[in-house]
Amino acid sequence: MKVIIAAGGTAGHINPGLAIAQHIKSKHPDAQIMFVGRKSGMEYGLVTKAGYPFAHMEVTGFQRRITLNNIKRNIITVKNLLSASSKAKKIINDFQPDLVIGTGGYVCGPIVLQAAKMGIKTAIHEQNAFPGVTNKLLSKSVDYVFIAAEKAAQYMAHPDRCIVCGNPVRAEVQSVDVADSRRQLRVEGKTVLLSFGGSLGAMAVNNAMKNLVLHNRHRSDVVHYHVVGRYDEGEFEAFLKDNGIQQSENLQVFEYLYDIPKYMAAADIIISRCGALTIAEIAAIGKASILIPSPNVAENHQFHNGKVLADIGAAILIEEKDLNKESITAVFDSLYSDKTRTIQMGERAKTVYRADCLDIIYSHLFSE
Repeated sequence: MKVIIAAGGTAGHINPGLAIAQHIKSKHPDAQIMFVGRKSGMEYGLVTKAGYPFAHMEVTGFQRRITLNNIKRNIITVKNLLSASSKAKKIINDFQPDLVIGTGGYVCGPIVLQAAKMGIKTAIHEQNAFPGVTNKLLSKSVDYVFIAAEKAAQYMAHPDRCIVCGNPVRAEVQSVDVADSRRQLRVEGKTVLLSFGGSLGAMAVNNAMKNLVLHNRHRSDVVHYHVVGRYDEGEFEAFLKDNGIQQSENLQVFEYLYDIPKYMAAADIIISRCGALTIAEIAAIGKASILIPSPNVAENHQFHNGKVLADIGAAILIEEKDLNKESITAVFDSLYSDKTRTIQMGERAKTVYRADCLDIIYSHLFSE
């Protein structure tokens, strides 16, 4: 059995693909699985680190804001699109897959569409309640459309054929042990905070965490792990230096955490954006969270993602327009001072986790 998984852009697209690949391999150890994505994108590092072969295909999106740099980028995008179909056909002919799955990102378009044209079984998975443009277009051609939220069906070509399954969560997130993770990180007896703004980073989240670092700098019982993301370019470290703060066992800053499940398990509180996969992982691992939805997304879908947890008392939602030094420190202090509350919030988060997501996907794709 041979499977191609196309995924790119952010960890929110790539990790569901990896989770699906893991599940297929658990059922069919001899399955050959290859990923397709941009070599210059995040997918190359994540996929090759996980041990899967990778085929490079350069596909980018159009920039809507008119600037000289964006005009240049759009010219490159046009060139990539003109060669995408033939490149996709070559990858498929060389690998000869029995199944092609797209889990998000521009690269899914040409690969999944070409596979459908060639009569190969195809599927897509949409993580958000409001689907991206690529998946909306692909929904016209693929055999299976898996969606995380029922609301997404109305935007697809054939709403009645959509399969609601939730979001795939990697095995290492589902199986990570809290006590063992805290022991490995040597944080027993401490209040552990993990914060991140997504795989690429978010300036608003990074700035809020600067305020929190200053607020907690003299609290020896608080351990703060912060992931700045690829776009930070050393700004956070410069802030620490300017304020005479050194990284230590109580404060560690990373560009990206490959073993983030361990840090999520060890955390008492998670502060993050509201990407669909992040919400699914917070629910799977059962953690209290402070959620800061990005306002720069279609249909404000991150806000609605976050409300899934906030509405059941599993998270505190702070919109970016309300995010400042006072709001972030007050909300953190309210959880820091009430350990019982954070535990209860984590238990509530677990109630929305779809543990059967991967089984649903597998049962449809391999039922024949």
